[in-house]
Amino acid sequence: MQKSTTVLTFVLILCSICFSQAQDRTISAKILDSATLKPIPYVTVLLSNKRGVITNEEGNFSIQTTKTSVATDSLFISCIGYKSLAQSLEKFTDSIIYLPAKAIELNAVVLSNKQYTPEEIIKKVKENLDKNYNQDFTKKKLFFRESYRSNLVKTDYKFIKSTIKELSKPFLDSVLESVPKNDYRYTEVLCDLYGNYDSENQKINLIKASELYDKNSELDLTSLEERFNEIIKKNVKPDSYFKIKSGLFGTKVGADEIFDAEVDSTNAAALQKELEDRKKREAERKQNFAKWRKSTMGRTFKNLFFMKDTDLNFIRKSNKYVFNLQEFTYFGDAAVYILTFEPKGGADYKGRLYINSDDFAIIRLDYENVKPIRKFKLLGISLAENVAKGKMIFSKGTNDRYDLRFLEAENGNRVGIRRPLKIIEKNKHVKGRRKQNELSVKIDMAVTGGSKFEIVIFDTENLSSNQFEAFTEKNTVLPVYMPRYNPEFWKGYDIIEPNQAIKEFTVAE
Repeated sequence: MQKSTTVLTFVLILCSICFSQAQDRTISAKILDSATLKPIPYVTVLLSNKRGVITNEEGNFSIQTTKTSVATDSLFISCIGYKSLAQSLEKFTDSIIYLPAKAIELNAVVLSNKQYTPEEIIKKVKENLDKNYNQDFTKKKLFFRESYRSNLVKTDYKFIKSTIKELSKPFLDSVLESVPKNDYRYTEVLCDLYGNYDSENQKINLIKASELYDKNSELDLTSLEERFNEIIKKNVKPDSYFKIKSGLFGTKVGADEIFDAEVDSTNAAALQKELEDRKKREAERKQNFAKWRKSTMGRTFKNLFFMKDTDLNFIRKSNKYVFNLQEFTYFGDAAVYILTFEPKGGADYKGRLYINSDDFAIIRLDYENVKPIRKFKLLGISLAENVAKGKMIFSKGTNDRYDLRFLEAENGNRVGIRRPLKIIEKNKHVKGRRKQNELSVKIDMAVTGGSKFEIVIFDTENLSSNQFEAFTEKNTVLPVYMPRYNPEFWKGYDIIEPNQAIKEFTVAE
């Protein structure tokens, strides 16, 4: 018995030495509810209570150790309603972690000298709203993922007339066959974001980025556009223009706007200008990628529930909602009220709030719409924004104010077009009838789509206004294109684990 204990001790020491000599290590696991064995999403996992990640919706996480990590460092795992877990890295070998629930009966706990009603709790939340959340300048190191989808769900049309033989029904059928019915795209960015939650006061420093999508769909559309341009070139007369009519409306388009002018390969000046334009477009693309990502994050932060112009009005306009106290539990050492809310009349959202009973800060919220946020229907064109849901998790910083830790926001819509369409070629220099050619169809099409944004913030460092002004954006990072998920791309970096759909994404050969 003593011999086996000695051997075990030797193995542990050896593992500790090997760990301390390694430059980094990736720790990956799935966190499950110990009773139901279901994955627990959005669990906070901290390394030595300093840096950390959040589990994804499937309960998975990965976290990187550093050169300074040692075997005695610990992982701290916590989630509202569950017992917290702390375990040293040297003992962390399982790929599955079980968390037991930490249920507390509300009527068995003395919350305070006064039993607050749900309305009184929300009133306290509103009174402390401005002082509870850090809206000063900060430097945030964060990982951002956008998952985009588009699905062509209806492609009906009735062919009426075409005086250009190439623009026939078989050609239009081939057009519809060439258009991708489903489009998925994933963009991932690691960056430092300077500023506050106001999009006018934000600067970005890109560190690394990737895009996962099918380039073949772009090639199909490009070849289709080239075919269409050739047909137009062969059949339109000089100085023609097009009249595009849909129902009562018409738009005039010059023939030269349909296709790009070609560059004469014998014209040195033209070629030089084209090369310069390409360099300019490449430089703009680098700047615009960073600009677009910053703009997307800025719009997302604008909808934080405590912002003045947020669409999530269940706190600032709480009179439009009914609140119910569901449970009292703990998040770490903090006592937490759990309230649900639903519309009182025509309001848009329902959800759940997790409120610190000490300072009445909302430390987590889940919400989803109960009806379309916006609807539009006029003259055969319809739009319904029918998905608006998300989550937010906050943690208290060193200044006793809360910083955003994790955000997930998902939106979805359906766009439909059901109306006649005419494309008429006219020429003002032709005597007699100016109308030369015509394509006439009735279309009935619909597209569903949407985006999901995930932001995990690893570190938040306070900045002065002078430090913010002194930082200059110099973004030259472009996303690396990937036709399939590459688990090695983010090796050595902390990110939020991709879900199974991303891991299984691959472009058909």
